[in-house]
Amino acid sequence: MLDKFDKHILEILQNDATSPIQDIADRVGLSSTPCWRRIQRLEQDGYIEKRVALLSPEKLNVGVTVFVAIKTNQHNKQWYSQFSAVVEAIPQIVEFYRMSGDTDYLLRVVVPDIKSFDRVYQRLISEIELTDVSSSFAMEQIKFTTRLPLDYA
Repeated sequence: MLDKFDKHILEILQNDATSPIQDIADRVGLSSTPCWRRIQRLEQDGYIEKRVALLSPEKLNVGVTVFVAIKTNQHNKQWYSQFSAVVEAIPQIVEFYRMSGDTDYLLRVVVPDIKSFDRVYQRLISEIELTDVSSSFAMEQIKFTTRLPLDYA
């Protein structure tokens, strides 16, 4: 169970994982050694999975986001394993979800333009059998965050 110190530490790290231990400790109200021990425990317990840098899609020329809804009539382990391997091998697919409802899988794809997306699409359909594929291009990103709510922990 997380206490108020743990949650505050996680809040700080979600905003800037490069924050120095002393700065985090000062903001949380702990000395640096107990703060560092808490961070180590949060990592060991799996609350902190990894620390990463968030990159600019525009600077990297992948500012177009496409959501791809996939339906399949294949619902077996062999097909799923093959599909997962295909998706893993395509770096432009940055998120992959198994869904409930009318859509079986949802992908988020980042590319520079429609022509680049078509290459991803052609690769996908050439490597795995799909029943239906529907793509939607995001016109505007209104909210994007990697910060998770801490109220439920």
